[in-house]
Amino acid sequence: MKGRGAQINPNSPYDKHVKSKHRDLNFTPPPQEIKTQYLETHPKTLINKVESPDVRMEYSMNPYQGCEHGCVYCYARNTHPYWGFSAGLDFETKILVKREAPQILAKKLASHKWIPAPIMLSGNTDCYQPAEAKFKLTRQILEVVDRFNHPVGIITKSALIMRDIDILKRLAEKKLVTVAISINTVTESTRRLLEPRTASVTRRLQVIKELSDAGIYVHAMLGPIIPGLTDHEIMNVVEAVTNAGAKNAHYIVVRLNGDVAEIFTDWVKKTYPDRADKILNRIMDTHGGNLNDSRFGTRMKGEGKYAEIIEKHFHLAKRKFLPNPEAFEYDLSLYEKARKPQTNLFDLM
Repeated sequence: MKGRGAQINPNSPYDKHVKSKHRDLNFTPPPQEIKTQYLETHPKTLINKVESPDVRMEYSMNPYQGCEHGCVYCYARNTHPYWGFSAGLDFETKILVKREAPQILAKKLASHKWIPAPIMLSGNTDCYQPAEAKFKLTRQILEVVDRFNHPVGIITKSALIMRDIDILKRLAEKKLVTVAISINTVTESTRRLLEPRTASVTRRLQVIKELSDAGIYVHAMLGPIIPGLTDHEIMNVVEAVTNAGAKNAHYIVVRLNGDVAEIFTDWVKKTYPDRADKILNRIMDTHGGNLNDSRFGTRMKGEGKYAEIIEKHFHLAKRKFLPNPEAFEYDLSLYEKARKPQTNLFDLM
């Protein structure tokens, strides 16, 4: 199915417990009948405390659940079954929209209990996915953090971020924003198959350059590196993002947890039948003989000889093309000046 990552819709393990209008999740409709649906949800909270010790952020927020980008390897697919949907096609066609997200964030940042710390947009699904062009929730969220002088980080694969360069420039002048552009291949044909509704490789590199030229701190996330499929491109990717202006680069190795293992295995056998076994075996080589790994400390980079080869290759690329990566430090001191003052009880009397 062109334009979609997942080619199947595996059953949600929570479907028996969650009321869902989409019971027959194994049924795959004809491609012409697969349309994206936007479903409003009304959360009470938006900011999530990140408990994972190997994730470089304290908090995250996601204005959308599900992602139309359709990246076949996406770990966030495993969150969709909690809503009674499939991690497969449902994940990229049933998009949950948190309409009140900007208002919820503003209320949180106005609280006297809130201690400023960088919040990542997004720790789960891309905040600049196609739904953002319609609902503009990410832009409204950026307007809120700009008003409160609060630090924010963004990770995306979308060129739609350029729409908000006016706000990003203001935040950058105050050292309140970083942007990570996710890119794991410089081969456009591979990108189209892996990430069917994302920005092209060329456009992503242009985004890095345009943001960097505007004075915004940009780094590249080589994520995920897929052994047997994209790992041979590490040197080329690091060279490309450095030439575009990225100040630093990091990487993660693919891990196929939960339903993603079934979805990816089905996809790779249909897409690369001649080397599917090689790709799957290489992934297992980096995770102790398994496709998945949830252990803190090893899940992001893998372990074993092949994982060591990837690590050495990546660091060699950085030494060659990015020998002096720039660090970034948020300015947390500005938040207190912008925070809504507390109302004195005696002022109401």
